[in-house]
Amino acid sequence: MKNTERFSTRVENYVKYRPHYPDTLLPFLKEAGVLHPETIVADIGAGTGISASPFLENGNEVYAVEPNAEMREKMVDLLSPYQNFKAIAGTAEHTTLPDNSIDLIIAGQAFHWFDPAASKIEFERIGKPGSYIALIWNVRQVESPFEKAYEVLLRKYGTDYKEVNHKNIGEAQMNSFFGPQGYKLKSLNHLQLFDLKGIKGRLMSASYAPLHGPEHDAMMRELEEIYEKNNENGMVKFHFHTEIYLGPTHA
Repeated sequence: MKNTERFSTRVENYVKYRPHYPDTLLPFLKEAGVLHPETIVADIGAGTGISASPFLENGNEVYAVEPNAEMREKMVDLLSPYQNFKAIAGTAEHTTLPDNSIDLIIAGQAFHWFDPAASKIEFERIGKPGSYIALIWNVRQVESPFEKAYEVLLRKYGTDYKEVNHKNIGEAQMNSFFGPQGYKLKSLNHLQLFDLKGIKGRLMSASYAPLHGPEHDAMMRELEEIYEKNNENGMVKFHFHTEIYLGPTHA
């Protein structure tokens, strides 16, 4: 399956159950001097608009680039009331945006799907002089008994979980991408609570979770067992570190 098609059957669960970003994200970008009211933002791999929403609410003009038609259509449904929003059918390697048009390029939960070398060339083309890139992930922690059991479940049933896991991105990849101009890494704390329906939806929003068949059925039975053992007052918790890799677009 092409990376750009992986989430075509996951849209509704993605919208309902994927984590948003902490309220401290935009204040950090403002304090870093890269986000102002007039900042023009390109959200690359924008999905259903989760990462674009805070910037739209902040009043920024946002160009949301998303190659997956189903994800993009849902994003348009959700975000079209914002006059400062525009959806773009494009990829990280070919955004179709004009040269030197963007002040801040963001990618929320998406960079690990990109071709790093080709996307860097494209970002340098669309970025204005003095522009910045912010690569953002909600990194799920594996510390509590529930989180540890959930991780074991993913490794057992996820079809290619180990290969596509964004945790494969680290210092070496970031050094290569940003180059000699470097980057700064900021980590923010975040939390997500789920009941049983929610934890099932969260799992099914993942592109590596089997949708049908014996593997799916066994996976869901084990998920129910994990929930029953670990819920508190009917809820389980995901803890996240929201990691932001922030650096200049140009050397």
